[in-house]
Amino acid sequence: MTDSYFPLHGDDRYRTTSYDLRVEYIPHTGRLTGRALVAAIAGSGGAPGTAPGPLTAFDLDLGRFRLTKVLVDGRPPARYTHRGDRLRIQPARPLPPGTPFTVEVRYAGVPQPVRTREWGELGWEQLEEGALVASQPHGARSWFPCNDRPDDKAVYRIAVTAPTPYAVVANGSLVSRTIGASTTTWVYEQPAPMASYLASVQIGPYELVEVAGAGAGAGAVPQPAAVPRALTGGPFEHDFARQPMMMSLFQDLFGPYPFEDYQVVVVDEELDVPVEAQGLSVFGANHVDGRRGSERLIAHELAHQWFGNSLTVADWRHIWLNEGFAKYAEWLWSEAAGGPSAAVLASRSHARLARLDQDIRIADPGVRRLFDDRVYERGALTLHALRTEIGHPAFAALLREWTATHRHGVVTTEEFVELAARHARRPTAGLFTRWLYEARLPDLAPPD
Repeated sequence: MTDSYFPLHGDDRYRTTSYDLRVEYIPHTGRLTGRALVAAIAGSGGAPGTAPGPLTAFDLDLGRFRLTKVLVDGRPPARYTHRGDRLRIQPARPLPPGTPFTVEVRYAGVPQPVRTREWGELGWEQLEEGALVASQPHGARSWFPCNDRPDDKAVYRIAVTAPTPYAVVANGSLVSRTIGASTTTWVYEQPAPMASYLASVQIGPYELVEVAGAGAGAGAVPQPAAVPRALTGGPFEHDFARQPMMMSLFQDLFGPYPFEDYQVVVVDEELDVPVEAQGLSVFGANHVDGRRGSERLIAHELAHQWFGNSLTVADWRHIWLNEGFAKYAEWLWSEAAGGPSAAVLASRSHARLARLDQDIRIADPGVRRLFDDRVYERGALTLHALRTEIGHPAFAALLREWTATHRHGVVTTEEFVELAARHARRPTAGLFTRWLYEARLPDLAPPD
């Protein structure tokens, strides 16, 4: 099945297993030259409900680049077309179901962000000094050919060549950095399966530092950061000083951190909101004020590494499993750090929502409301209502089992509801019906 909200993106006739991306970027001209090697496995080439047949054609999502080469298993395909951000390929020979194959695409041009009515521009964005990538939900095609659907996860190798004064940050761990006469090639590997919208590259004149207090001791998670020189030292160190404590708390609550490290990038621009990618988060300079004014957002983006990145929605209608969980993580951090308790924050949130239109069902909010604040807030309230109902020990055990069972996989609302029922003493079906599937805002039950 294609994604219910974005059926024109992605292709369910195959699944990818790996991406090997090599791009060269010239910041001041904005020109990108790329080579993508995509490994995949053929699925059914027939229509839904028919017997599996060979894969005779398939699509990749790719923006308006000039193509210089397209190969399938190292050979030219029978035919390919590139129209409307879709690269349609007919292999020279049909691929039986289960057959591994590779697609190599060489392309060049100036990346164009994907323009949307609801969320502005998505994907690759040229900055005054460098570039930023924020692709959620379907902007990945702005910089590489991909099967752009959240349920198709693969491992990645990303090599980026940029002028030597610039630093490059991408998903995964930095495995090599090769300095040439005027350029440097940075190579990152992300061995944990990743959805295409989470693939990210950040390029800029950054100072590379380490978040203070991170990476020390058994089981600690390295937390490198790329920060504009003007913000290194005092402002950044102060505002992110408690991120290692968040990491420790969230590992206690949600289970082991799911990736090898956690990178932070602060771009020298103002961003409306921070953006998470797999294994890294991107903040604007406006989120570093030296007063911890955006600390709740630091907690929010870190929590997405479990909820959204390791556990990725199988379909965009389940978005509350990302945003409601990350929002509730903000409240759990506040409670643990000596701020207002989750109960107090839930009460405030409920009062705000009660003044708004009650016309959204967060288990299926619709495309226009995918990132509606009510999805975040009411999603968090759903979890608070569940925690109040089953008690904190059972709630924490539920979250740890949820993240362990589906680590690096895809998830649905129905799976979470089913698992929650096994951790409850009393039936929870009514609770989830009221909070997730009905538009009217339920009353917020007081804690026992």
